[in-house]
Amino acid sequence: MKWSNEQLLVDETLYFTGNGYIGLRGNFEEGYGTGFDSIRGTYINGFYETIDIAYGESAYGFPKTAQKMVNVTDTQDLRIIIGDEDLSFFTGEIIDFKRDLDIYKGISTRKVHWKSPKGRELKLTFYRMTSFVTLELALFKVTLESINYEGPVFFISGINGDVENYINPNDPRVASGHGKLLTVTEVKANEKIGSITSETKRSGHRVTTLVGHSNPGQVDEHLNKVEWAFSKTIRQGQTETLTKYVVFTDSIRHEEPYKAGRDLLEQALGLTFEDHASRQKKYLDDFWKYSKIRVKGNVSIDEALNYSVYQLLSSAGKDPFSNICAKGLSGEGYEGHYFWDTEVYMLPFFTLTNPKIAKNLLKFRYETLPYARERAKEMGHNKGAKVPWRTIKGTECSAYFPAGSAQYHINSDVAFAYIQYYLLHKDMDFLKAFGLEVVYETARIWLDMGHFNDDGDFMIHCVTGPDEYTAIVNNNYYTNAMAKYHLTWTVRLAKDLRDFDEDAYESLMERIQGSLDELSQMEIAARSMYFEYDEKLGVFMQDDSFMNKPSWDFSNTPKDKYPLLLHYHPLTIYRHKVLKQADTLLAMLLLDDVQMDVFERCYDYYEPLTTHDSSLSPCVYSMAASRIKRSHKAYEFFNKTVRLDLDNLHHNTKDGLHIANAGGAYMAVVYGFGGLRIKADGIHLNPHLPEELEGVAFSVNYGGTLIHVELGDKIIVNGELEVKLYIYDRPYVLKGHMEVNYE
Repeated sequence: MKWSNEQLLVDETLYFTGNGYIGLRGNFEEGYGTGFDSIRGTYINGFYETIDIAYGESAYGFPKTAQKMVNVTDTQDLRIIIGDEDLSFFTGEIIDFKRDLDIYKGISTRKVHWKSPKGRELKLTFYRMTSFVTLELALFKVTLESINYEGPVFFISGINGDVENYINPNDPRVASGHGKLLTVTEVKANEKIGSITSETKRSGHRVTTLVGHSNPGQVDEHLNKVEWAFSKTIRQGQTETLTKYVVFTDSIRHEEPYKAGRDLLEQALGLTFEDHASRQKKYLDDFWKYSKIRVKGNVSIDEALNYSVYQLLSSAGKDPFSNICAKGLSGEGYEGHYFWDTEVYMLPFFTLTNPKIAKNLLKFRYETLPYARERAKEMGHNKGAKVPWRTIKGTECSAYFPAGSAQYHINSDVAFAYIQYYLLHKDMDFLKAFGLEVVYETARIWLDMGHFNDDGDFMIHCVTGPDEYTAIVNNNYYTNAMAKYHLTWTVRLAKDLRDFDEDAYESLMERIQGSLDELSQMEIAARSMYFEYDEKLGVFMQDDSFMNKPSWDFSNTPKDKYPLLLHYHPLTIYRHKVLKQADTLLAMLLLDDVQMDVFERCYDYYEPLTTHDSSLSPCVYSMAASRIKRSHKAYEFFNKTVRLDLDNLHHNTKDGLHIANAGGAYMAVVYGFGGLRIKADGIHLNPHLPEELEGVAFSVNYGGTLIHVELGDKIIVNGELEVKLYIYDRPYVLKGHMEVNYE
């Protein structure tokens, strides 16, 4: 078997195991051969170090520091010695090799049939699992079966606190500095369990990693490392097994990380690997009830889609201290930061299938609202909150303001996710506890930065939309459209809360100093929002200046010059009509508020100008093509989305999964092929299935009711309880089972 270092690095990402709190890259426990690189990583969602942002020239309001996700204690170490030979799959002969991530059991396996250089033949299976039941817990198990060898076998299992973050100075999507972020402060060990406690220097966060095994071993304690040795004598046909239990606890969530971790480890050690696997299976059975997507007649697409769905679950934070990193917990791309990706591309899946996780992810923005209020003041606003473009703890971490802080649309992206959750689940307690406050505070920004022109139009200047190849413009369509929706719904939600609980409404308005006059101003601004429209082309312009720019010379741009951001100065790109990703079309899709003929003209205008250099782009164009019933194009863009990481289409999967793209793959099916939208009057379905697919099925949690949708020869909808929904804008009352023909 010939090993490829590039594929090994990609596989470390693809076979990562995570549960939203911890993430383990899919490294070989025993390591690689000489001359092979590895990005060996273990990450805790929301655990960070504070780092300086270096500027050649700074200015007022530029963030001085940022947060960076930390590569924490390495617990994967497992050395196996067969007699006098170290086990290495880079020597000897690989007779058979198979790797698998079972998304329905939540267990990763690596099975190897190996013959050593001295002819000793063995079969080994490596198992690993990060528990969805006990989020701090990870388990490793190895079984070794002798085919023809008799003699001593040694397992040496270790934990290593001498770790560093991965850096790449040649790629702006990966950090270029700050490698050593963690210092070991305490090591404890005995023959049964051991621990390493480490601390970040500036943020002062501590993490304790505790390890126990299925049986005692001989312990060897080093300065930053602990190893346990297990000696066995094996006979031909015999199997030996070792299970390793690992618990990670940090000071962000636990006042006493060591004590909390010790208690959790003792509880975990009371169960076998199989016991924990059984609990994992039960959790996932419940998860897949609402989350499973079925694709008829295409196993590859079915597997790829549900792989994406599983990685969303594996990446989503499940406590108020965390959210979803752009790369999940599978790698260090974008330094573990949270972006708008969560609200626009990833939250739709959880809103539709798992409201508990959705509510938790939404609450993160509430918990970090004080930082957003401070950021608004730094940027010259008297009121309101400015959501950071990229962050971990809630402060702005973006050093490049034209494509960072200037993307004010993130305020409305967050509000949009809040409103969608509320409309689907009618959760008044959510609205009362924190929903309205976040929507209201983020809406205030629009009144402060927007203005009315002489004709009474409300305009928003000096912003950047989702298309990062066009920066600092006036009246970006996406920004204005989302702000209009944001302002409109702030007024409506305030009324809803006042009608539901007037005391709670009055209390909130007093606390944030809101008023009916301010709500009236929001209503007027929304009604007067300006949009640049080209009468000749019959399309909405991306911004005021878009039509005055020359088009990018696509025909003379070599393929190896994409993505453009890695080969051209930003100003060169900004001067041209060229899109990194969907912008105007994305707003039209999310809001579903323009006529079909206008939408189709906008699609025809913007699609040829789009490079799709962003992984967030193909899924949007797939949904857009579905809406105008161009099924072949919809499927073509969908295929680029669903296979992006599995086929390493952007050549950077080694840095971590594109988790927003995973959410986009889900949306391309449910929002695209299924035509699903959440509106004020309920769920709407406008399905259009591509000819390339025989059938697609998905489920939705509609206010606690399971709705199952099948798209095949007909539209088949099943519901647990009686609910009202719309198909092709016609109302239906679903009573168990219903069949509708396509239009």
